[in-house]
Amino acid sequence: MTQTGNIFNIQRFTIHDGPGLRTELFLKGCPLRCKWCSNPESFMTFSQPGVYRTKCISEEKCGECKEVCSGENVLQFFEGKIGAIDRQKCKHCLACADACPAEAIKQWGKYMTVEQCMEIIRKDRGYYDRSGGGVTVSGGDPLLQSDFVQQLFKACKEDGIQTCLESTFYAEWEDVLKVLPYTDLIISDLKHMNTEKHKQYTGVNNEKILENLKHLAREGRDMILRIPVIPDVNDDDINMKETADFILNELDGHVRTLQLLSFMRLGEEKYISLGIPYRMEDVELDREEFQKKVEKICAYFNDRNIHCLVGTKEKE
Repeated sequence: MTQTGNIFNIQRFTIHDGPGLRTELFLKGCPLRCKWCSNPESFMTFSQPGVYRTKCISEEKCGECKEVCSGENVLQFFEGKIGAIDRQKCKHCLACADACPAEAIKQWGKYMTVEQCMEIIRKDRGYYDRSGGGVTVSGGDPLLQSDFVQQLFKACKEDGIQTCLESTFYAEWEDVLKVLPYTDLIISDLKHMNTEKHKQYTGVNNEKILENLKHLAREGRDMILRIPVIPDVNDDDINMKETADFILNELDGHVRTLQLLSFMRLGEEKYISLGIPYRMEDVELDREEFQKKVEKICAYFNDRNIHCLVGTKEKE
């Protein structure tokens, strides 16, 4: 049976998630709901329409979306332009997105076969060879589509292409094992060491994540770990000390780089397009002072002999 995956974005020539120049596939579906997430289009496993009102030609001059929508009062217009979708009534058929000539309704998520993905990936083979790059799958969380990732990575390895898995690792170990034989590099987050606070800010506890990371270390797997540094959430000294202790005591030297990702207000337009509240709008900070704090945290990890950098660079 041909394996398909639901993909909401493919970025070529990216340099942020793994070494060299990469092709990165972002897969739909995530078990976490991090309050600071900049990719709300990744939350659901199914394809969704997103609304971009400023692009709408107008209900009067166009109205193509209304013509093809099979539901009643699903599409909601304000002052003559598409403004929202009643998500309770929407069947996610995406006929409206297909019909819209102005991309005022955008389709988030498209089912693709492994071979369709490989056709795109193979176009960049020369860049991988020259830069030491390859393919990264991210999300959402690609382990929600572990069968697809397994087959995609297997095809990459058959073509001699390096692979990188970026995951929350809030997953069953059996799903990790499907992908692991075809995975060269792993990227994951350490969002918070306190399980109650982890659940408060991400919607899930962290026990499964930490156990999977320990499993990966025992398997001898190289990892890039990341901390999204969020003001007044996980940027305190206690959390950073516990994070360092975990890396040193439990991961046995298999973290090749720890990357600190400074909080940025990103993705607000996508939240609006999906009718989801953006939960970080009240966060105010002095960017310069916050960056100094992140640099201080970076110095702390390096002082404890954990190779740490600010940003998504792998080496310095």
